[in-house]
Amino acid sequence: MPSFDAVSEVDLQEVTNAVDQANREVGNRYDFKGSCARIERHDEQLVARADSEFQLGQVKDILYKALARRGIDLGSLKTGRVETANNQAQQTLTVRQGIDKDTARKIVKLVKEAKLKVQVSIQGDKVRVSGKKRDDLQNVIALLKEAPLDLPLQYINFRD
Repeated sequence: MPSFDAVSEVDLQEVTNAVDQANREVGNRYDFKGSCARIERHDEQLVARADSEFQLGQVKDILYKALARRGIDLGSLKTGRVETANNQAQQTLTVRQGIDKDTARKIVKLVKEAKLKVQVSIQGDKVRVSGKKRDDLQNVIALLKEAPLDLPLQYINFRD
């Protein structure tokens, strides 16, 4: 029976490469000379630091461009609030991996409301969709691409 998995995954090696590239660009820019502006990565947490909130915004813009060049969807980043202390501003960005339970239920509900002849099941941090016809599965993919989900989805393990 044809099936596929809907997942939300981010290649963490590409995130590391993007952070390194952004740090190099920040280090080379004239307006950041002598400042503490940088981006640090701790597992799935990115911490952007700068001397002021304005510079923090510029550092994040550089990071976002580097991530986009590496093919990482910016929707997979969850931004924390800006914290200021000791004349420094910092913000934590979390890289979201996997589909949480609420979003998975939302996906199941969307597919069931479309009344397509497919079966949908939640399997850990992914959603498996199976059906008798490939066309039905392709309709589900089109439906999920148009759905107002706050998480970028990838479709893997498409089997006949």
